[in-house]
Amino acid sequence: MAAPKILIQLDTDALPSSFDSIVAADAGVDHLLRYDSITPENVVPILHGAMFTRGGEGLKNTAIFIGGSDVAAGEALLRVTQETFFGPVRVSVMLDSGGCNTTATAAVLAASSHLSLAGANALVLAATGPVGTRVCRLLAGQGARVLAGSRREQRAAEICHRIRKSMPDAKVSPTQIDSLEKLQKIIKEIDVVISAGSEGVQLLPASIRESSRDLRVVIDLNAVPPLGVEGIEVQDRGVQYGDAICYGAIGVGGTKMKIHKAAIQSLFQTNDLCLDAEAIFQRAQSEI
Repeated sequence: MAAPKILIQLDTDALPSSFDSIVAADAGVDHLLRYDSITPENVVPILHGAMFTRGGEGLKNTAIFIGGSDVAAGEALLRVTQETFFGPVRVSVMLDSGGCNTTATAAVLAASSHLSLAGANALVLAATGPVGTRVCRLLAGQGARVLAGSRREQRAAEICHRIRKSMPDAKVSPTQIDSLEKLQKIIKEIDVVISAGSEGVQLLPASIRESSRDLRVVIDLNAVPPLGVEGIEVQDRGVQYGDAICYGAIGVGGTKMKIHKAAIQSLFQTNDLCLDAEAIFQRAQSEI
């Protein structure tokens, strides 16, 4: 009889995400252990429980999912997790705080289905948020020239610095967007816009989107009205408005869900996977 698949959900928030729990169930996990308010200081005993209760081949039947709304906190947990593992005594682990990696992967895959990202000019709106940061990182990894847009240029500069630390050749630059006039000027030479702002915040008016003849792909990841990109419907999936192919949040969301479930399932194929942004993207490229 096969050992049950156990997923340990480590959430940095006070309440573990019901969304992540439901996706885990839909991905075929047999048992889900949910922990809240997890920090680098209290996580090690939980990791030891995952590492030392099953040995050899049995280790692949236990896996860890790191979630919560704070990506930096999730990254800190991932670092401690990797430092705690040793030799073959480890289990597979996935980071997707706030859906950062799976949502960003779905958005970048959608854009890449309509144009080559290598050499493309991309603008990420709300680039300093959990999803926006990962979108910048994945676009840069595909060879795009990325403008990381934010109301506060210093925050965007910090994101760009972090990306270049891991990818020295990344073409990513901060840009402050604190007025519609500035956005109008910037967008004239942009091929791809991905809007990753907070729920209910409009970042790209229809008049500015329609004024740019170079735009080829526009993706909005906000599903709560008012949408992040005015004039796009939340369910749009590859719909053409003017010269641009457009996606709404639900239009991207179907792919995001496939990526999320497939990633969870892959955790139980071996005991040594570490799924962060690039690993999730690479798997999705070949599997989705």
